[in-house]
Amino acid sequence: MIGETVRMKKYECTVCGYEYDPDKGDPDSNIPPGTAFEDLPSDWVCPICGAGKEDFEPM
Repeated sequence: MIGETVRMKKYECTVCGYEYDPDKGDPDSNIPPGTAFEDLPSDWVCPICGAGKEDFEPM
């Protein structure tokens, strides 16, 4: 719909509980705010425990 803001989903690491928030990105990994989880590089890992993207679930 026109003028409607689409909210990107947050994802949670099933290993340590870290929440990836696309509104914040991951500054430590040079991931800018506004980057959807699906658009993260395939080799991106959890900044807390090092788990891969496959260990994240949508919140």
